[in-house]
Amino acid sequence: MIETVIRKRIEILADSALARRVTDAIDRAGITGWTVTPVTSGKGRDGQWREERVLGTDKVFVLTIAPQEKAMALAEDLAPILSSHGLLLTMWDVEVIRGERF
Repeated sequence: MIETVIRKRIEILADSALARRVTDAIDRAGITGWTVTPVTSGKGRDGQWREERVLGTDKVFVLTIAPQEKAMALAEDLAPILSSHGLLLTMWDVEVIRGERF
C-alpha cells in the first residue's frame, strides 16, 4: 500500500519581476524546490486583467510544497511585501507520496 504524508501546497501570484524575490524566500525557508509558471490573464477584486510585458506587469505563479514549519517560515518572510507588492499567497494541505522529498 502506498503511504502519503500531509504537506502544504503554496501558490504565490506575483508580478514576474518579483519571481526571484519569491524564490529566494523559498530557498531561505529551506524548501527544496519550486516551479514558476506564467499567468496570462485573470480576474480579481479590481476586475479583469491580462499580461502586459511592455509595462512589466505580467504575472507568474510560484508553486512549492513544504512541511508546515517551512511553509510558515516562508509566509512570515513574505508577509511584509504581500500588500505593498500585490502578492497573493495561498496554502492548503495536500497528500504527497514520497514525503521525504518535500
